[in-house]
Amino acid sequence: MAKRAIITIDGSKCDGCGLCIPNCPEGAIQLIDGKARLVSDLFCDGLGACIGHCPKGAITIEQREAEPYDEKKVMGNVAKHGKNVIKAHLKHLKDHGEETYLKEALNFLEESGVDIPEYVEDECQCSSDAEQFAGCPGSKVMDLRTSEASGDIEEEGKRRSELKQWPVQLHLAPPGASFFKGQDVLIAADCVAYTLADFHKDYLKGKALVIACPKLDSEQEVYTQKITAMIDEAEINTLIVMMMEVPCCAGLPAIVKKGMAASGKTVPVSEITISVRGRILETLEAPATAVG
Repeated sequence: MAKRAIITIDGSKCDGCGLCIPNCPEGAIQLIDGKARLVSDLFCDGLGACIGHCPKGAITIEQREAEPYDEKKVMGNVAKHGKNVIKAHLKHLKDHGEETYLKEALNFLEESGVDIPEYVEDECQCSSDAEQFAGCPGSKVMDLRTSEASGDIEEEGKRRSELKQWPVQLHLAPPGASFFKGQDVLIAADCVAYTLADFHKDYLKGKALVIACPKLDSEQEVYTQKITAMIDEAEINTLIVMMMEVPCCAGLPAIVKKGMAASGKTVPVSEITISVRGRILETLEAPATAVG
């Protein structure tokens, strides 16, 4: 089993209120002996829709070894509970930009002869997509690769943003998300985009992005685990590491190499070093090797 993002429930904080359960249409959580319990790794997609409904803060997301999420098996479980649960699950996938899983779910329903409920709201009183999300808007997963999802209109004389997903902070980004699958992934130190004038046009375009600071960010072991999961689960195509010339940024390629070593697989890795004046100082391109 590979490591992936999955929820964990702190039993000492959980008071058994059950508010998380209806907000997990996949059926991964049940109330057992007065406490919310994760009953199946298989059904947990790791997106954390339940987190915003826990008043005690008992639910968090961790990286650990778990069975791969299986949308067909999830739909087999969801479909047993009727139209409203099916609708909630489809909307959950749509709201998180999980188009690949959504297509698998719809195919399952069609093949099983189950009526597909209307899961896209006709009207919404919210002012933005982020406000429709039940949890923290900053961690809502959004695939912005389609014009419909991004809602961006290019203004005359201005460049369009090349960002194709949200979130971008490595602690928040789910490594198994559809926008990472088979993609070229750019891992940039936090300061790079502020320093490099043509970051979007020359480097971000066509890539999935995660950002991190190897000096100030805590729990960097999670970063290593997420790199491993991107390689194992998302089967990413390449990794491009962009860092500043300052010594503390050297930790970023080290995190990548450690994550790849844990995977045992290899993907080509490029390293680009930027000066504090916004110049490219060095570019290293070589297939990374997994080391024990």
